[in-house]
Amino acid sequence: MEPEEQRAASRAHWDDAAEGWGRRADEIREWGMPVARAMVDSLSLSLASGQRVLDLAAGPGDTGFLAAGALGPAGSLICSDGAAAMVEVARRRAAELGLSNVEFKQLELEWIDLGTASVDAVLVRWGIMLAIDPLAAAKEIRRVLAPGGRAALAVWDAPERNPWATIPSGALAHLGLAEPPDPDAPGRFALSGDGQLSGLLQDAGFTEVAVQAVPLDSRYAGVEDFIAESSDLSPTFSATYHGLDDERRARVVAAISSALAPYATADGAVAVPGSSLVAAASA
Repeated sequence: MEPEEQRAASRAHWDDAAEGWGRRADEIREWGMPVARAMVDSLSLSLASGQRVLDLAAGPGDTGFLAAGALGPAGSLICSDGAAAMVEVARRRAAELGLSNVEFKQLELEWIDLGTASVDAVLVRWGIMLAIDPLAAAKEIRRVLAPGGRAALAVWDAPERNPWATIPSGALAHLGLAEPPDPDAPGRFALSGDGQLSGLLQDAGFTEVAVQAVPLDSRYAGVEDFIAESSDLSPTFSATYHGLDDERRARVVAAISSALAPYATADGAVAVPGSSLVAAASA
């Protein structure tokens, strides 16, 4: 597809995913909190009351909401996503949390519709690796940051450190029910290689770039719970899996069960490890 077609397809994908992400928002918050905290902690020395913080590709909004408390009533958080339905999920979450210093916008990563040097900090959790042009996105993030402003970005670590993500798609591909992910296309692991994230930020003009790996674990009641969450969070997996006949679906369940076996716990649950890279940098 042409880049504009890819961007439109991505927006449509995340609009479709928003309902499931909204339904799972509490679980996503708990699971992703180690990464959100690492990101906000990396900005903590520069966050202050009255500042303006931008959260891009915010999804349900939890990372930005964590920072909002430090901004006080005079400050503001701009909670944004490229998918309009995701923005609405975040809007509902903010209302439930009683946050009053948050504004909501539908913003693209590669052309951020804000003025130059208009925000004091930027957060991007698990978004920039999905951009068609990650360097353009990184340059835009630097453009909207005030001089000396800070950015914190998270991407997924290497596939082998994230079996929670590779097992569902791997089962479909192994059984010939889906194509394997294109390693050169935008996707979860597009910036997972050694030095890729730091190199991207340096190429965009950022300084004082530091990257750390943050572990996070997903716990499931069993294989059915794992598959249900995968279906809620990935419309692509859901459409393929639920479109299968009973025999082929049973083969997928068996393949996923086998792949999850090393992560079974004594109480019958499944604890699947994950790892995210968190970068902090100065404009």
